[in-house]
Amino acid sequence: MKNLITILVLTLALVTHAQTTISGKVVDNKNQPIYGANVYLDGTYDGVTSNEEGKFLFTTEQDGIQSLVVSFMSYETKTIVEDVSKLSNLLIKLREDVETLDTVVLSAGTFEANDNSKVSVLKPLDVVTTASALGDFVGALQTLPGTSNVAEDGRLFVRGGDADETQIFIDGIRVFTPYTPTTNNIPTRGRYSPFLFDGITFSTGGYSSEYGQALSSVLLLNTIDEPDQEKTDIGIMSVGATLGNTQKWEKSSLSFNASYINLSPYLAVFEDRNDWETPYQGAQGELVFRQRLDSGILKFYAAFDTSKFRLTQEDINLEDGLNLKLNNNNFYLNTSYKGVLGNSWTLTTGLSYTYANTKTGILSSDIDDTENSAHIKLKLKKRFNSRFKLSFGVEQFSTDFDENFKDGSIDATYGFKNNITAGFAEADLIFSKDLALKVGLRADYSSIFNDTDIAPRIALAYKISKNGQFSLAYGNFFQNPNSSALKFEQDLKAQKTSHYIFNYQYVNDGKIFRAEVYRKDYDNLVKFDTDFESFDSDFTSSGDGYAQGLDLFWRDNTSIKNLDYWVSYSYLDTERDHRNFREAAQPNFATKHNFSLVGKYWVESWKSQIGLAYGFSSGRPYTNPNTIDFLGERTKAFNSLSLNWAYLLDEQKILYFSVNNVLGFTNINGYQYANTTDMNGQFSRQALTPAADQFFFVGFFWTISENGTDNQLDNL
Repeated sequence: MKNLITILVLTLALVTHAQTTISGKVVDNKNQPIYGANVYLDGTYDGVTSNEEGKFLFTTEQDGIQSLVVSFMSYETKTIVEDVSKLSNLLIKLREDVETLDTVVLSAGTFEANDNSKVSVLKPLDVVTTASALGDFVGALQTLPGTSNVAEDGRLFVRGGDADETQIFIDGIRVFTPYTPTTNNIPTRGRYSPFLFDGITFSTGGYSSEYGQALSSVLLLNTIDEPDQEKTDIGIMSVGATLGNTQKWEKSSLSFNASYINLSPYLAVFEDRNDWETPYQGAQGELVFRQRLDSGILKFYAAFDTSKFRLTQEDINLEDGLNLKLNNNNFYLNTSYKGVLGNSWTLTTGLSYTYANTKTGILSSDIDDTENSAHIKLKLKKRFNSRFKLSFGVEQFSTDFDENFKDGSIDATYGFKNNITAGFAEADLIFSKDLALKVGLRADYSSIFNDTDIAPRIALAYKISKNGQFSLAYGNFFQNPNSSALKFEQDLKAQKTSHYIFNYQYVNDGKIFRAEVYRKDYDNLVKFDTDFESFDSDFTSSGDGYAQGLDLFWRDNTSIKNLDYWVSYSYLDTERDHRNFREAAQPNFATKHNFSLVGKYWVESWKSQIGLAYGFSSGRPYTNPNTIDFLGERTKAFNSLSLNWAYLLDEQKILYFSVNNVLGFTNINGYQYANTTDMNGQFSRQALTPAADQFFFVGFFWTISENGTDNQLDNL
């Protein structure tokens, strides 16, 4: 009997020794208990879930070094590697998973238009369905806060900055000549079709240190990585025709778009205020080739366009008017690669080349401009973990600009060559789902000035609720003067701005609200002492200025069925002393108040999408030589209401109509004054108005696709 008892005691002791109790408590970073966390030994069935107090307890027969895994939805999984004998009375603190959809987003100064973005203010579709945009991505962005309406120009004027202060990049590589050249009082358009892009980021300030040579803003266009199917797009319009095609293979694809525009038939029906000898004619073509490799994607993008026209415009100082002619040829080549190197490293690199030739005739003067520009960039990024990422890179900009000027016996040549070498580094730190920080530094060396500019940049975002967050941004930004000054004078400095931005953003169920205040300080702006930049001008870098204001944006696409709309408002207070200004003043391209309303409504019974866009801008400054004030008077306010209608003839055919300024507002862009006084000692003037108060557009669009259902509504 004694032997039996001894055996039972020894057996019980062995069993007790073979089982180990694992226990502890799971909490979050605020020491609040986490209920329902999974706690288990990796590779076994031993485990349990935490109770309402966050506590857990289970036994195991495993011994030695083991891996204890603790996981819970929306938190980072934690693994503890330790001898099981030490896995008792644990206090396990889980960190929030910062890669979830509700993580804070750095949003100060940035608008996303991307189907894959966490927060998109606009979608790619919006670029071409906005009634006032006429298929131009710049026109759609002009409905966002922070932009000023300069109707006779057509480019992006952002937060008190000239259009030259905004730079455009395709797949991260610079576009040197993004707009088609034009003449006075005729707005330009962006050269590039929106149909080949699936992502747009519009930064009105405070942007990444990766991007330089932009004082006010950058616009990032990303081409489509992978088309969903093969298709052909055909368009017949009142102003020309378009043709597009996409081909797909196993690991590659090819897309192209081509268009031809001729305003002769349109102007024969709708005459404008210009006397056209050769109405505008233009041809454009774009091509994107994509090749997927084992660890990345290679893209090849090429675009060309050519245009010409000749006309005579009214001029108060010329009895026969001002005769103008223009002939432009432009070619842009862009190659980019993005791939994974291993060990959480990624490589992004690319290069671009631009050739632009513009021949302009003004009365008896002939001007021939030729620009050859290139950009090459290499960027490396290391993802250490979900909370810390580091990127750095180098890039080179090269520009060779030549101008030949002829007028009678005068035959002069001007130009410049400049190389800019830059390096940048940036760190992303995500402390929690509620707090994120971006810190960057950029250095630009300009050979033409033999000088280096250092630009620190920082952005912070803090989430105050499930749907709301605040963002802050600060940075210095440098940009060389443009060719109109550098071709005559190279003893200058890089122009500089400092940005200060405070942003609030609220996103919830198809609704987004943004409010942003900002301040920009300008230094080293170009000044000269003649009416225009000229060979006999005295140039300096002594100009300065400021811009400050408030931007508001609201968008809602869920409250009313089939209705999508957005509203934006901007208040701008700005003065600068630059160019030939005799004192600091609000520049004539800046408007104090800007308001936009855009709406799109789908009518199921009509198989139609109806859209409207209303724009308002307060009066712009101008100088009246009959007074002593400099830029002291204002034009009347700008108003325009545009409408469009897309009607589905069938699933793949669309008939499209649009009218800009449907109510026929007479808008005034400024005034031209006579060079001499009249008999009363006054300078006479004439109003500078658009060439036409309204623009009418009709188009038929047909898509031929693999699935037989896709249509060009996405392109309208």
